[in-house]
Amino acid sequence: MELQTLTYLVVGATFALYIGIAIWTRAATTGDFYVAGKGVHPIANGMATGADWMSAASFISMAGLIAFLGYGGSVYLMGWTGGYVLLAMLLAPYLRKYGKFTVPEFIGDRYYSDSARVVAVVCLIFISFVYVAGQMRGVGIVFSRFLEVSIEVGLVVGMGIVFIYAVLGGMKGITYTQVAQYVVLITAYIVPAIFISLQLTGNPVPPLGLGSSLVDTPGVSADGVYLLERLNAVVTELGFAAYTDGQKSVIDLFAITAALMVGTAGLPHVIVRFFTVPRVRDARSSAGWALFFIALLYLCAPAVGAMARYNLMDTLQVGAVGAPDGNLLYEERPAWMQRWEQTGLLKFEDKNGDGRIQYYNPTGMSDALEQQYGWAGNELTVDRDIMVLANPEIAGLPNWVIALVAAGGIAAALSTAAGLLLVISSSISHDLMKSTFARNITEKQELLAGRIAAGFAILIAGYLGYNPPGFVAEVVAFAFGLAASSLFPAIMMGIFAKRVNREGAIAGMLAGLIFTMGYIVYFKGIFIDPIGVNTPENWLLGISPEGIGFVGMLLNFALAFAISKMTAAPPREIQELVDYIRSPRGAKAAVDH
Repeated sequence: MELQTLTYLVVGATFALYIGIAIWTRAATTGDFYVAGKGVHPIANGMATGADWMSAASFISMAGLIAFLGYGGSVYLMGWTGGYVLLAMLLAPYLRKYGKFTVPEFIGDRYYSDSARVVAVVCLIFISFVYVAGQMRGVGIVFSRFLEVSIEVGLVVGMGIVFIYAVLGGMKGITYTQVAQYVVLITAYIVPAIFISLQLTGNPVPPLGLGSSLVDTPGVSADGVYLLERLNAVVTELGFAAYTDGQKSVIDLFAITAALMVGTAGLPHVIVRFFTVPRVRDARSSAGWALFFIALLYLCAPAVGAMARYNLMDTLQVGAVGAPDGNLLYEERPAWMQRWEQTGLLKFEDKNGDGRIQYYNPTGMSDALEQQYGWAGNELTVDRDIMVLANPEIAGLPNWVIALVAAGGIAAALSTAAGLLLVISSSISHDLMKSTFARNITEKQELLAGRIAAGFAILIAGYLGYNPPGFVAEVVAFAFGLAASSLFPAIMMGIFAKRVNREGAIAGMLAGLIFTMGYIVYFKGIFIDPIGVNTPENWLLGISPEGIGFVGMLLNFALAFAISKMTAAPPREIQELVDYIRSPRGAKAAVDH
């Protein structure tokens, strides 16, 4: 069967499944809409959390970053994984014991202030929209390639699908849809990884294949050379940095990893998943299950990234570097290149007019060598976000595997986008309207407001997906920085520091958010042109915009403690609330809404 037909069938079948689940689990009450009625089994919640967590950034973009950054891309693996452990151990059980609907609700109650609640909503909306921009870009990429339409059309199709199951089903519909999406995406990620690992190294376990030697291919002897050894030799000969060398300074590496870790623990759409289980101990249990399900993908990502880069270089550099026939003839390019060219995410420009594709790093190669080879600059632009999706095609795997990856990529992007849109709508309808500005509205009116807010949020998310400020994983890293600098300290201090009061919490959140957002905009120019030149020489303490959330977090903590020390202590009942949340007693009787 042709690839296009097969893709339509597989993707169409998964869509039918998701929408069917959304209709079957349609939210009837605000409890269903916000926290799935608090009746989700821990294993199902672990799978849903895994799907929520493994967004387009994890499925589509992370291995692409690793493929091009090599060792430097490992910060995303370390930060996101470590952050999840931090969340599971330090925050999830306590927040579940508190037992309300949203993160701003906890902050508003803990800091006895509607102002604190509104500031938390503002932080949440900033974080979620930055995050959802990355997801919607992923949605556009996947649909544009596999449905062979433009990114704009792909985005509109994706927005329509998210609208149906997020707006109708609420958290209940999203939870069970995400369970199905997890099964689809993890299968779609691991199956091609196994095939490619077998193809290159003969080892069916991708993480082990990464450290194995290459196998002989017809007419070519690998001589027992290791995969990473050969990859290093190929990329350095073409002027790129060695794959196994780091490209970031130690302080930037540390700051990015730390920002991703604490940012993970402050992400509202992940935290709210722990509000959906029946008991506090189920929150811990579902965190463990989620970690297991997430690890299945994260352990394979380094192998997927390295093997994708190896196959790409092997496809383009068909002979010795610098030889007249050493580069692929453009007219003989494989079908997968032609398909990605249609999306605009892969571009070729024949700068020296020889009809061959020179893919190299001009800044890493001497002018004399370029002249000797007759090269006039790099001729191929490859968007990092296409690597995972293109990987099975580059490796020449069967069409059914390629169609499966299409379904997995779409599942990853849609699952997180839906979760983010729901926390945005919940914050507007529940925290801003029901709890602050329109306290007398009925439950039915609140539910309607949540659905309308979700509809508007999808429109804005679609626009941001069309105009993203960077690659998917980079955009997502900014969201983590904003979460690290604003919500994470407020939640941590809310649980573990009785002396921190509303004045300190509000000042800390605002300072962390404004500082981090300002730094990112200054160097990355989100919606405006960048003001500063984004180079290590200009960064504060040598920390890049991706890692600045760590500094923002320190600023938040310092300001909150200092101002709290200078102002009145929290009321007695608030200090007793903190004691109650942290005490193991009463764990079975979580406070109901």
